[in-house]
Amino acid sequence: MGPCRGALHPLSLLVQAAALALALAQGTLPAFLPCELQPHGLVNCNWLFLKSVPRFSAAAPRGNVTSLSLYSNRIHHLHDYDFVHFVHLRRLNLKWNCPPASLSPMHFPCHMTIEPNTFLAVPTLEDLNLSYNSITTVPALPSSLVSLSLSRTNILVLDPATLAGLYALRFLFLDGNCYYKNPCQQALQVAPGALLGLGNLTHLSLKYNNLTVVPRGLPPSLEYLLLSYNHIITLAPEDLANLTALRVLDVGGNCRRCDHARNPCRECPKGFPQLHPNTFGHLSHLEGLVLRDSSLYSLDPRWFHGLGNLMVLDLSENFLYDCITKTKAFYGLARLRRLNLSFNYHKKVSFAHLHLASSFGSLLSLQELDIHGIFFRSLSKTTLQSLAHLPMLQRLHLQLNFISQAQLSIFGAFPGLRYVDLSDNRISGAAEPAAATGEVEADCGERVWPQSRDLALGPLGTPGSEAFMPSCRTLNFTLDLSRNNLVTVQPEMFVRLARLQCLGLSHNSISQAVNGSQFVPLSNLRVLDLSHNKLDLYHGRSFTELPRLEALDLSYNSQPFSMRGVGHNLSFVAQLPALRYLSLAHNGIHSRVSQQLRSASLRALDFSGNTLSQMWAEGDLYLRFFQGLRSLVQLDLSQNRLHTLLPRNLDNLPKSLRLLRLRDNYLAFFNWSSLALLPKLEALDLAGNQLKALSNGSLPNGTQLQRLDLSGNSIGFVVPSFFALAVRLRELNLSANALKTVEPSWFGSLAGALKVLDVTANPLHCACGATFVDFLLEVQAAVPGLPSRVKCGSPGQLQGRSIFAQDLRLCLDEALSWVCFSLSLLAVALSLAVPMLHQLCGWDLWYCFHLCLAWLPRRGRRRGVDALAYDAFVVFDKAQSSVADWVYNELRVQLEERRGRRALRLCLEERDWVPGKTLFENLWASVYSSRKTLFVLARTDRVSGLLRASFLLAQQRLLEDRKDVVVLVILCPDAHRSRYVRLRQRLCRQSVLLWPHQPSGQRSFWAQLGTALTRDNRHFYNQNFCRGPTTA
Repeated sequence: MGPCRGALHPLSLLVQAAALALALAQGTLPAFLPCELQPHGLVNCNWLFLKSVPRFSAAAPRGNVTSLSLYSNRIHHLHDYDFVHFVHLRRLNLKWNCPPASLSPMHFPCHMTIEPNTFLAVPTLEDLNLSYNSITTVPALPSSLVSLSLSRTNILVLDPATLAGLYALRFLFLDGNCYYKNPCQQALQVAPGALLGLGNLTHLSLKYNNLTVVPRGLPPSLEYLLLSYNHIITLAPEDLANLTALRVLDVGGNCRRCDHARNPCRECPKGFPQLHPNTFGHLSHLEGLVLRDSSLYSLDPRWFHGLGNLMVLDLSENFLYDCITKTKAFYGLARLRRLNLSFNYHKKVSFAHLHLASSFGSLLSLQELDIHGIFFRSLSKTTLQSLAHLPMLQRLHLQLNFISQAQLSIFGAFPGLRYVDLSDNRISGAAEPAAATGEVEADCGERVWPQSRDLALGPLGTPGSEAFMPSCRTLNFTLDLSRNNLVTVQPEMFVRLARLQCLGLSHNSISQAVNGSQFVPLSNLRVLDLSHNKLDLYHGRSFTELPRLEALDLSYNSQPFSMRGVGHNLSFVAQLPALRYLSLAHNGIHSRVSQQLRSASLRALDFSGNTLSQMWAEGDLYLRFFQGLRSLVQLDLSQNRLHTLLPRNLDNLPKSLRLLRLRDNYLAFFNWSSLALLPKLEALDLAGNQLKALSNGSLPNGTQLQRLDLSGNSIGFVVPSFFALAVRLRELNLSANALKTVEPSWFGSLAGALKVLDVTANPLHCACGATFVDFLLEVQAAVPGLPSRVKCGSPGQLQGRSIFAQDLRLCLDEALSWVCFSLSLLAVALSLAVPMLHQLCGWDLWYCFHLCLAWLPRRGRRRGVDALAYDAFVVFDKAQSSVADWVYNELRVQLEERRGRRALRLCLEERDWVPGKTLFENLWASVYSSRKTLFVLARTDRVSGLLRASFLLAQQRLLEDRKDVVVLVILCPDAHRSRYVRLRQRLCRQSVLLWPHQPSGQRSFWAQLGTALTRDNRHFYNQNFCRGPTTA
């Protein structure tokens, strides 16, 4: 029928719904609705608020499922038949379904019921997680189980019968069943020998259970025993008897240091803990020992006799501040690799100096030493003298010690050192060499209260928001001086540190003008982080003393750039021959900077968080700001307040670009054809902008674009074939937009090649016959979270639910439902009214009926005359290509295709005129066969040809039939208007419509045009001037 067809008949909607239901019933739906099938046989049902285990379809390949995750749902009852169909299930996660009341966010009481054969029906089960569920007994379990987690439950008793028959069990976790967050007013009771039957058990964790003694009769196969944060304050050799295979023992937090606690703490009794000298002597295979937070004041060397294989020792959060300088306990630990002595500070006291005991020199295998939080004010050569001859030492943690004077040159004497952390201190500059006196001074001027949270920081370069900057983890030597009190940087600070490759100076107060002399000793430096300072970039030779510098972070140095009238010189970039990564992000750069950045080596530039919109608004001054970066591959222009991005702006970006980020700007329009100006672009990020439609053109043919991120915009419309020409596109993110549908016509043949198509967080319209369901099922392998995270936005009863929440086989069209309801209501009303009226006024009704019957033929003839073939005849100048394009691609689409059942029938010359008839015959038939004649004009001062002839025929119809059928649409409202148009606006304003300049006014325009074409013009005349044409 073509575009002139009318609204869909309700019956056709039923046919479409039935066809869709048939297609869905043939197995195209995701197999494990409402869950998601992920690689390696994992069915993910997390966070779906399920109240029971899903009953998956018999057609689903349940035999291929090896892992089922039901984490964080609301399943309170497990039946015998819930998992019987998973014949190869190996891992089952039921964590956080029915948490104990004290662990529940709302503290609601809950109890989980598990029927006897629930897990016995799965003989292949190896890993079961029942943590954070309110169960009081261990359910019957299959003998195949290897790992069992019962943490944060209400299980308080373990006896030999509880875990009987679990001969394959190797991992058992029973943490947090009785502690301050999950109170029980007692302790976990482990009967002697309760676990002895678990002959293969290697890992046992009983943390946070109020235990006062080590459980007796533990299996000798244990290799990992975790008993931390209980109340075991005495340890003797018999407590760990027969556990000769132990490799890791954690008994920390049993007798706590409460002045450093971050949660409720019970003070350690005076004289405790009591550790027998031979407690660990028989554990010859022990590799890791944790004694942290145990209120230890001294170390007994006999504790470590026989621990020749010990590699990790954690003694943090104790009172070993004196012991560190005197102890001889480390003499026998030749294989120790990691030693943690952090937060062994003296209350309200900071040391002037610290001198490590000589026994540290015997730790020949030591690789990592953590002594942060000891609180000493001076770091000198004597501080670390005992470590000078440790050939394996690689990492040294000295942060949060309130060090104010530090001789950084001492680290040059450690050839194997790879990482030194001096962050969060008070270093303000280079320190003069000073001898250590060993004195301890009470800090009377200030009270030192350590923070309650864990302040241990990761290594410098841990991936964060500055994703362009490389990590320092692979470099040979890193020094972190971030978060200190540095105001200036002097070359004397880095004497003897020529091998330093990564230096972190972020979050200081450095406000000097760098001139190329500050880092002279660091000839091998490759990464320099100066973010979050106040650097003055005035000199053109800044950082030129660093010939091997590859990465430079100058982000968040905004204060100098905010000073009015001060210029900034970025020409130093061209003089750094090895520079590959540069960050100038979040500096508020907007004016008075170098007109162009130049570099032959730079590959990544982060320029986000500046004001590039203001720079590009200054004519051509900064138009070529990035053009001199000939090797640039990645460019981040996010958060630059860009409202428009002109083709000339893109044309002056480096042609070598492969990644361009434009996130979080104010772009409401993007010229997609201009992407051809960046021939190598592979990834484009436009997330977080203000795009409302993808309607101006399409992605250009030949583009190399592989990843496109359009998330977080307001896109509600996409023209057909918009993505079709981008044949290399593989990842497309359309999440968090305003899409009501996803059409296959957007992609053409590209749809099957997509690897990622993200359409989550869109208000999809889940009406009967929604074609996007079929399309998403075709490409479901590329749609992340299709079963559960792709949700409906309308109609109201499905809002926020999965697009598969309603069975389309039972789906009823909402409009059709209202029609059926109205008809049934009318039938009921008539069935009640007719007998009553017949009884009360039957003769009157008979008389009125025959009177109407005599009147109907005349009305019928009149209706036959008034029945016209078209709603509107559209007249426009075909010679004006822009007007023709608007008529065919905007007017026709809006009035014929997008009005649903209210679609209008338009008569178009090139489509509906009958071949063989003369022009005047077709013209006359079009005007007289249409309710209205719609004139689409670019200008109104000169009208000729077909437009003039059509107008004269419309005027003739006004004289003959007394019907005003003229409706004017003017596409250029600012153009000169003829006197006729101005007069018509006075008399009949609603029949003269102006195309709005702003996209926000287009919806109102289409509504007004629909009203003008469907109502008689007599209703629009201004009664103050004229009542319009009157009928005879």
